[in-house]
Amino acid sequence: MSQRVLVISNMYPSRKHPTYGIFVKNQVEALKEKGLTIDTAVNRDNRGGKVNVIRKYLNWLVKILLAFITKGRQYDVVHAHYIFPSGLPALLFKKVFGAKLVVTSHGGDLDQMANKNKTIASLTKRILQEADEVIVVGEALKTEVTEKFGIDSEKVSLINMGVDRSVFAPADAKEMKQELKLSPDRFHILYVGNHIKAKGLSELLEAFQEIRNERKNAELHFVGSVKDESYLEELKQSVHKENKQVVHFHGPKDQQTLAKWMAAADLFVLPSYIEGFGLVALEAMSCHTPVVGSDVGGLSYLLSDGAGVLVQPKDAWSLKQGIENVMDDPALRHSMVEKGEQTARENDTERLLKEIIKLYQK
Repeated sequence: MSQRVLVISNMYPSRKHPTYGIFVKNQVEALKEKGLTIDTAVNRDNRGGKVNVIRKYLNWLVKILLAFITKGRQYDVVHAHYIFPSGLPALLFKKVFGAKLVVTSHGGDLDQMANKNKTIASLTKRILQEADEVIVVGEALKTEVTEKFGIDSEKVSLINMGVDRSVFAPADAKEMKQELKLSPDRFHILYVGNHIKAKGLSELLEAFQEIRNERKNAELHFVGSVKDESYLEELKQSVHKENKQVVHFHGPKDQQTLAKWMAAADLFVLPSYIEGFGLVALEAMSCHTPVVGSDVGGLSYLLSDGAGVLVQPKDAWSLKQGIENVMDDPALRHSMVEKGEQTARENDTERLLKEIIKLYQK
């Protein structure tokens, strides 16, 4: 018998914000392809600012209430992405209709949200305790859930969002550079993700500008959504006059275009202050692009054993050295690509979807 699942998430992409919570949508679509019946009650609005935040959460609440009133009894499983706030309305479905409650922690809900105040921390703990199954996307999160929140490790599964290797696949770097009109004789450094301070973009720009003093062949590309216009403006103002032509801000791209950017890049950099798993780094590895990332959260595990180069977070000098090591050492790049391929294979979406379906049916 096919199970009916409701997915509740406070992040989900829209036409305007195509990368906002894209990993949740990818998982939902892939599970549907496996024959599961899935409805969604999700927030697709990425805008900040007090008025926008209130408006978007009210709209989201209305969607959840509609699902609750019209179809509440039909759901066998309610899967909440992000423990708080998504887990709170999801808990209601369990209490009223006896649906199985599955929650996925993506990192920010534990590293940031649960630390905002005591109320959110205690609600987070309550949701984790009441959930039938807890999924975490990274090793460090599993430790946090079991040790800090005292959740039985038996019900905590480590299943990251996985990489869709039909999209993020190796491609000829020269061809991709040509298609994206990137100079073939430049060393292209790429960042993909939200344009926010916590992603370490100020340090990345600082490190890059130091590198440019000695290496005139380097170019830097920022791809992703702008969460904070004033921060983006600040970043652009920090670009030295002589580097204006080699630091590029491209805005958000769809998954297929992102894969091309990753295959074309000579190096992918993710200098986050915190990172639950670091899916974009895995996607770059899947495209056979070497990765430099901060030694934090899930990245510490993902890039360990030579699969990538780990650098200190919030440290432009450490980041500069990590990038230069990769630029200067073709043998290191080759070895990182080989290990990255192995990591991508281990984290293929197909394999991980089976584990999620198993949890739903458990």
